[in-house]
Amino acid sequence: MDSTLILFAKAPVPGQVKTRLIPYLGAEHACALHMDLVRRAIEAAKGSRIKHIELWCAPDADHPFFIACRDCYGVSLHRQQGIDLGSRMAGALSNVLERARSALLIGSDCPALTAEDLDAAARALSEGYDAVLGPAADGGYVLIGLRRIAPELFTGIPWGTAQVGDMTRNRMKALALRCWELPVRPDVDRPADLVGLGFGPGYW
Repeated sequence: MDSTLILFAKAPVPGQVKTRLIPYLGAEHACALHMDLVRRAIEAAKGSRIKHIELWCAPDADHPFFIACRDCYGVSLHRQQGIDLGSRMAGALSNVLERARSALLIGSDCPALTAEDLDAAARALSEGYDAVLGPAADGGYVLIGLRRIAPELFTGIPWGTAQVGDMTRNRMKALALRCWELPVRPDVDRPADLVGLGFGPGYW
């Protein structure tokens, strides 16, 4: 497919990733979960028909885990740049859309997002939709895709709140972007999310 997939990931530093889960799992296990989720996201991407998969890393691409992902999965590494999540997302999408017909961006927090979901999103863009959105059960989104950059979708958004999805939809409507949506998917952010996705205390 003509789309390029962007996967956002933080370096796996204990105490700095999956912080809401640290009281439940401990810093080391929360970090291990983070790495597992990143690997699962890459594997879902590799199972799709999307040929170009890029791992966009924060704070940089030098962590041994990222190097191992590159060597194991054949993904390219890129450094996230920007002062907040919105500017980092807009920057990555803008970069990719300069050299690809369309771009999808996901995080690693949604193991329920499948290769088939990614293919469906890429196909919607190839069939003429301006944007695609993968809504999350918490009101945010787990995937966004565009055929052209729209900076307005990434500024003034209260990231991490239940308003993100609706605000993004309203911005798309204001920009006259024709959007296709995936079914709602759960993500992993709180202890209840772990249990709902089959991780639970026995996972460790």
